[in-house]
Amino acid sequence: MSAVAALIAATLNAGTPLLIAGIGILIHEKSGVLNLGIEGIMLMGAVAGFGVTFATGSFMLGFIAGGLVGVLLAAVFGFFTLGLYANQNAAGLAMAIFGAGLAAFAGQPLQGVSLPSRAIPFIGEAFFSCHIGVYLALIAAGAAAWFLYKSRWGLILRAAGESPKSAYALGYSVRTIRFSAVLFGGLMTGIAGAYLSLVYTPLWA
Repeated sequence: MSAVAALIAATLNAGTPLLIAGIGILIHEKSGVLNLGIEGIMLMGAVAGFGVTFATGSFMLGFIAGGLVGVLLAAVFGFFTLGLYANQNAAGLAMAIFGAGLAAFAGQPLQGVSLPSRAIPFIGEAFFSCHIGVYLALIAAGAAAWFLYKSRWGLILRAAGESPKSAYALGYSVRTIRFSAVLFGGLMTGIAGAYLSLVYTPLWA
């Protein structure tokens, strides 16, 4: 039973960065924007979070740095696709390549450096020995579902993606809604990347 509990805990920890990034992707794709550059944004969030944590010793600052870098890259993506009407597929692929290359370059001084492991109080091996980010990600998934299907703003967001003319006719700025959703997606993806390098590994390679 101990082995099964450890497997469940490992599965939750491994799936958490995908869940966090998936929430962000869900929100901005519901607004009608496709971003294929998520991997590049996640890698940049990972190296930014790791670098800040290594320099300051603060894991919280590392997560904040990862999220901010994600927002910055998402803003660049939004500028090209929503501001200049560039092709979303091409811009997303360019962002993926750019992010991966820049992360590899910026992370060279951190190669092989590891961070101290973080222990938190636990009650059971399977569900209560995970990093707090696992539980926050699960809560965020429920909050995203509620936002999309139970809130007024979620309805507006989905209208911007599924029927932009209707949203515009009701007086909403489709471009503003989509840009906000892209920024949120970048924030969540950056945090997911920071989780990879700060919690899941925790090292930069």
